[in-house]
Amino acid sequence: MTDSPLHTLASAAGLLVDWIDASDTPRTVGTDTLRSVLGALGLDARDDAACRDSLRQLQASGGSAAPLLTADVGTPIDAGGTPGAAYRLEHEDGSHRDGHFDAQGRLAAIDRDGYWTLQHGDRHTTLAVAPVRCYGVAEAVGEDAPRRWGLSLQVYSAQGPDDAGIGDADGVAAWAERIARAGGDAIALSPVHAARPIGTHYSPYSPGDRRFLDPLQAAPARVLGTAMAQRALQAAGLQQAFAEAQTRALIDWPASSAAKWQWLRQLHADFAQADAALHADFTAFQHERGAALHDYAAFAARDFGDADPALHSFAQWLAARSWAGVQRHARDAGMGIGLIADLAVGFDPGGAEAAAWPQAVLAGLELGAPPDAFNGDGQAWGIGGYSPTGLRASGFAPFIDLLRAVMRDRGGVRIDHILGLLRLWTIPRGASSADGVYLRYPLHDLLRLLALESWRHRAIVIGEDLGVVPDGIRAELSQRGVMGIDVLLFTRDAKGAFLAPAQWRGDAIATTTTHDLPTLRGWRRGEDIDWRRRLQLSDAAQQRADHLTRIADVARMDAAVAAALPQAHDPELDALRFVAATPSPLALLPAEDALGLDQQPNLPGTVDGHPNWRRRLPAADTAAAGAPLATRLEAFAHARRTASAAQGTDA
Repeated sequence: MTDSPLHTLASAAGLLVDWIDASDTPRTVGTDTLRSVLGALGLDARDDAACRDSLRQLQASGGSAAPLLTADVGTPIDAGGTPGAAYRLEHEDGSHRDGHFDAQGRLAAIDRDGYWTLQHGDRHTTLAVAPVRCYGVAEAVGEDAPRRWGLSLQVYSAQGPDDAGIGDADGVAAWAERIARAGGDAIALSPVHAARPIGTHYSPYSPGDRRFLDPLQAAPARVLGTAMAQRALQAAGLQQAFAEAQTRALIDWPASSAAKWQWLRQLHADFAQADAALHADFTAFQHERGAALHDYAAFAARDFGDADPALHSFAQWLAARSWAGVQRHARDAGMGIGLIADLAVGFDPGGAEAAAWPQAVLAGLELGAPPDAFNGDGQAWGIGGYSPTGLRASGFAPFIDLLRAVMRDRGGVRIDHILGLLRLWTIPRGASSADGVYLRYPLHDLLRLLALESWRHRAIVIGEDLGVVPDGIRAELSQRGVMGIDVLLFTRDAKGAFLAPAQWRGDAIATTTTHDLPTLRGWRRGEDIDWRRRLQLSDAAQQRADHLTRIADVARMDAAVAAALPQAHDPELDALRFVAATPSPLALLPAEDALGLDQQPNLPGTVDGHPNWRRRLPAADTAAAGAPLATRLEAFAHARRTASAAQGTDA
């Protein structure tokens, strides 16, 4: 890297001018991109003089006291105090302790986690003192070396009795019962964040506000009772529309969302006749969620064209109580973990979350990913995020609020693109995804807050660590108790051979595939290859070459499975057993693979043509799902039990 004023400013602002791409090729970000991103960060970089002025301003602002500091339990804390000066620490429970700063201006190590207020002189600083590791599967199930399993499920695909054709908490509850009966401990969900009004396209990873829930996936009958829910359905004249929607194999998001919102509006209008206990619970919910709910409801009312914000508070109550009930149901059924939430990496820049924290949002930038082996053109996700300086200046309040929201009434959280806690690929809005730059984030602060909140909520933490992975980050995440994700299709050695189960990571969850990849059956058949040709994302020659490569890969997988498993005889079923035999503390079987389906939920890089986020599953206990599902679940569960028994023997 040169010592130009532009590069010096960019580095000081947290931009990675030099980086290594997915093929291990060194890259240097262009000057136009740097100037554009720095400008979006509020730093004038139009010429060398401006860069020098901006650097001085940046350095001056860095000296201001941070409103929140993070630390580890048992480690002295550099608080920038006056050596020998007195201080008082007050814990969130009201207890306190007094002390004096040491010769380096540090606090004595604190042996108790939690949020503390540091008082010294006329200054007050919040200290977030974190456990060394996140709450884990071992703590959740009470075993030192667990080998538990569960299902990963796209919520919108799970059929409920009155779901308007878009899946809901009732549909998930049916799957939870099914998995609990088979011995599973978890259901990992797609994001259920609050969405903005749905137009032509829908994605659960482009939410309006991640702090709140999508009322479209509430199950009103679980909260209000079947009689009240059905009366409202009839009063709104929606029976036929709901029945037709629930017969569709593909979701019509505009039609189904309009019908579900019509039902919610009728339920709200009828709520005056509900019993006193329901009214008391709704009032308690509003009081508990406070100003954040009030502001969100006001924003949502404007966004959806409703005159009464109370409708959106009511809809949030229905959604929150629906999911809390499913979590209780799952735990009562014997699940050790229950529901695992999915935290999307960003939010709609025009939505309520961005409006709630305008001073902390990245302005004029969107998030994405650079070109890699799986997306040669890179990705521009069209979503926004928070700036590292904005997070620090706010005392990390947006991040803490977000963690508390997604962990509430859950047994765990999967963090999409966990690498974003270290760096995010930022792109000037409207530019090509290749014209982006990595922006550094305060990883250690964010991981401490994550560990602290995971223990407060008793929620395990999974980090999606796929893509361009910087050296050392997986080890650091592992030390903090954040489990990675090992995917069968990618878990190979340098020559492309599939790793035997014993070689998979013991600090990552294991799974056959993800929502962005082919199902196991679809991968074997090359369905994704044919889709790309069908959508003119490749030509005939590329399609033939890709199929030949896939045939060779399938042979490699079959060879690895045969070598690892005795009496292997069914390639698809044996691949499930192969994944279940790994040392992972938690193995997740995607519902699509549990059902033996050949089509994937989402084809990255496409918007039209492929039915992204629209496929419906057969209900968990219907004839269409019955025998094949039972066979696959039992094979997966048996392999996990066998792996657990082998672990016990080895110990």
